[in-house]
Amino acid sequence: MNPEYTLQDVVGGIIYSGGLVLMAQRSCEALDGKWEFPGGKVEFGESHQEALRRELMEELDVDTNVLGLVSSNKFKVKGKPYELYCYQVEIIKGIPFAKEHHRVSWVPINKLLELDLAPVDIPIAEEVCNRGGLVQVGGEE
Repeated sequence: MNPEYTLQDVVGGIIYSGGLVLMAQRSCEALDGKWEFPGGKVEFGESHQEALRRELMEELDVDTNVLGLVSSNKFKVKGKPYELYCYQVEIIKGIPFAKEHHRVSWVPINKLLELDLAPVDIPIAEEVCNRGGLVQVGGEE
């Protein structure tokens, strides 16, 4: 199979606290300025949970616990297929700050859809809003 068309898993963290969700504003060329659930690509040999913990440490300088899968969404970029898996995450150490983004912000759940979201994050944000927050999903997927 052509590696260019092999499905790439991507993980995002939904960090929820007291009616607020932590969102990150992209600072790379692709979708610069759009808001997203922080995270990134799963590297070869990593589980989703390992990749998400690594990405959140790299991007936000926080140690986290991945609680469970909330939602997923398939998408393509220049013909390459991806699937974004968003997990509920709790911060166990550190205070998030933007190391690789323009900024991070705690956003009220009912304001999520007012952000200029990256297209792949919109259906997941809609699901979070429809739930009025997150239910403890428990356990790793």
